[in-house]
Amino acid sequence: MSNKEPATKRKFRASYRLGLPAKALDSMTYEQLLDTRLCDLPISLERSPLDKRLARLHMELGARGLRFEPHVWLSKEWFTPDNVPGFAVPFYLAHPRLAKLERRQMHEVEGGKEKECLQIMRHEAGHAIDNAFQLHLRPGYRQLFGSFAHRYPDWYKPEPHSRDYVLHLPAWYAQAHPAEDFAETFAVWLATGSRWKREYQGWPALRKLEYVDRIMKAIAGKPPLNRSRQRLEELPELVMTLREHYRKKRRHYAFHWPPNYDQALLRIFSSGPRFQQRSSAVAFLRRHQRELCQEVAEGTGIHTYAIHQMFIPLIDRCRRLKLRLHLTEANTRQKLLIMLTVQTMKGIHSGYHRIAL
Repeated sequence: MSNKEPATKRKFRASYRLGLPAKALDSMTYEQLLDTRLCDLPISLERSPLDKRLARLHMELGARGLRFEPHVWLSKEWFTPDNVPGFAVPFYLAHPRLAKLERRQMHEVEGGKEKECLQIMRHEAGHAIDNAFQLHLRPGYRQLFGSFAHRYPDWYKPEPHSRDYVLHLPAWYAQAHPAEDFAETFAVWLATGSRWKREYQGWPALRKLEYVDRIMKAIAGKPPLNRSRQRLEELPELVMTLREHYRKKRRHYAFHWPPNYDQALLRIFSSGPRFQQRSSAVAFLRRHQRELCQEVAEGTGIHTYAIHQMFIPLIDRCRRLKLRLHLTEANTRQKLLIMLTVQTMKGIHSGYHRIAL
């Protein structure tokens, strides 16, 4: 295979180099930012908070005796390509203005907080080290985690109470696919030191952690078998605008919630002349929407954007039924939180959980 870079890729890289100055992001309007192509974003790993977090990941790997540091690049989302010992991180983590845009578009910033970012990095490092040492080809891997070649589903139906899997990322992500099961198990092993022995005592998942511990000790100090530096969907190659990117991302995480909320709403709010002087349910929902969605998302693992979609029919029904508060605000909020969580769990059991883009 030729080592020459294709002309199209050279063109994209030139656009990236000669594009906007970094400070231009702060002076752009919201609409101007949405019309900017991903390849024109003047950002890099080296001049962002991601640089220090990657250094922390490398330190943790080195402390375990592993001679492996995954190469990392900016792209649309978090992902590790098949057979690549490295992973992509989302562009919006490389600049505060882009993180604000992500929150405005998707109601959350996945990996925005340092702790969460390191959790995801450890998970992606699990995929990368699997590819680097071809661990999924070992019989023990297939026996404990399943076949790496198993087809990835578009969505999955988790068992929230299962102890066959570790708990690391939200949404019981280890249950999505054998490769995710391994990456989640590796992340727990890397992050918690020897505490996993105590925390998972009595769980069937402990066998998986013990396997990862044995394999990591076996490859400690050894160079990777796969030293590829390939980067897929690197930011300079992506010519779509931010507006196009978010339109696609919202379609992916959209969910049509069950339309009949009336019975649940009438247990929380009331209607009729005697309640006309009380605050409207619509105003209450809008005032508390963000915090309620965040709490439900954290408790259930569903993407915050999907929870926000639940509020569209909720607010519409409250308006049509002319509902108003009859309880204290604290009691109303508590009952709403329970109702939203129950509806979300119904979505989980119906098979909502999307595989990340």
